[in-house]
Amino acid sequence: MCGIVGHWGYAGRSLEAPEFRRFADSLSHRGPDGVGIEHFESERLWLGHRRLAIIDVSTRGRQPMSYADGRYWIVYNGEIYNYLELRAPRERPRPHPQVRTRVGSAQPIEPKPEPQPRPQ
Repeated sequence: MCGIVGHWGYAGRSLEAPEFRRFADSLSHRGPDGVGIEHFESERLWLGHRRLAIIDVSTRGRQPMSYADGRYWIVYNGEIYNYLELRAPRERPRPHPQVRTRVGSAQPIEPKPEPQPRPQ
């Protein structure tokens, strides 16, 4: 399993980057395949992760990870065992609606029907 570490400076004590890195590195036996550290200075918060890459060895599994706009962050220890089930609907091609703009107003255009295979 991976290792996670965090520090919230609620008591006013702040950490420097080398000190927090030592905390994260102390878990290297839990995750020798990578390390990720994020510091949120205004919140006095540090999040750290040591990665053990087994199923997903790509960089997309790097943690801490954020929502697209960077507002929300997560660091966790575990596996998502039904990831194939969750991923399948997102991999199916979706129709993209076509939009034509006329003088500042958008009007949808009916999508063209799929071409039918020719009989042989």
